[in-house]
Amino acid sequence: MVDAFLAAAREGDFDALIAVLHPDVVLRSDGGTARARHTTVLTGAPDVAAQATTFGRLFPYARPVLVNGAAGVLVSAGGRPLSVMAFTVTGGRIVAVDVIADPHQLAALGLDD
Repeated sequence: MVDAFLAAAREGDFDALIAVLHPDVVLRSDGGTARARHTTVLTGAPDVAAQATTFGRLFPYARPVLVNGAAGVLVSAGGRPLSVMAFTVTGGRIVAVDVIADPHQLAALGLDD
C-alpha cells in the first residue's frame, strides 16, 4: 500500500491515491514551531489525496523505511531529513498517516540519509 501511495503521489494520480486510502483516513502532521504551517490534521480520502498530490514533488526524495516496525517513508534531500511518515494499513487500505516534519524532532531521531 505504501509503495502504491508513493507511486500515485509522484504521478499526481488522485484516483489511484483514493483507491489506496480508506474513506475515513486521517493524516496528522507535526511541524513543530519551526515548521508550524506543516502542523495539521486532515480527514477523509479526498483531502489526504489532495495533500499528497501537493507534496508529491518531494516524493522523488522519499524512500521506504520501518517506523516502529511498520511501513513508513523518509523524505530527505541533500542528506537532510525533511519528514518521516508512518502508515497504518487495515483491510488493505491506508487508515492513518502520521508525519513528523519538525526539524528538532527529526534531529533527535538521528536519521542519516
